[in-house]
Amino acid sequence: MRVRLAFFVSSIISLFFYYFVERENTKAQLQQELLRAEQLQKENFKAQLELLKNQVDPHFLFNSLNVLNSLIYKDQQQASDFLNQLSTVYRLTLDNSAKPVVTLQDELQLVEAYIFLMQTRLGNKLQFQINLPPESMSKALPSAALQMLIENAIKHNGSTTKKPLQIRIYAENDSVIVENDLQPRTTPVTSTKVGLNNIISRYRYLSDRPVRIEKTAQTFRVVLPLLPLDRYEDATY
Repeated sequence: MRVRLAFFVSSIISLFFYYFVERENTKAQLQQELLRAEQLQKENFKAQLELLKNQVDPHFLFNSLNVLNSLIYKDQQQASDFLNQLSTVYRLTLDNSAKPVVTLQDELQLVEAYIFLMQTRLGNKLQFQINLPPESMSKALPSAALQMLIENAIKHNGSTTKKPLQIRIYAENDSVIVENDLQPRTTPVTSTKVGLNNIISRYRYLSDRPVRIEKTAQTFRVVLPLLPLDRYEDATY
């Protein structure tokens, strides 16, 4: 009888200890997830502010309005198209900036509108090649990530009619890649690296697959892992 009682007491103590340890582990995991969510929310907020700041930047707006003004007198249809794409950039920026991730298809809408504005302004000094397979369109990535990388490429590289800036966007190994030729400006632009660092930070909270930056003497490319959308669809970051 005493043996059974001792065994029973020992079992209760073991169960209590197991419960206590598991409760503490669960609490620690919950705290870690809450911290990750809070950090991701901060990174998304930073990205939203940075993107809005860039798009409302007086130079961006001034240049866009100048282009629009010249088109009104030259080609009213092209002026209308330019205005529509400009409004699309702002609308998608506002719609997507609060989301932790968007589909590649949605991000491509923003990219194509932004490219239209830049190519209308710079003409054949800026050339793009986009090669993204249909099956990758439903995958996800941090909102505005591609647009930020394209903006950085244009900002830090020169372009002329004889030597246009080539920017390539393509998919490889379940990742989307933004690659540009290295053509440093004669007057270098000071880089804060805020946009790129923000993308890297958001990936740290979203995935264990890191962003890769690969630079050679001729090219600069950034590899962004594509993420499974269903993992983040109900996220409330």
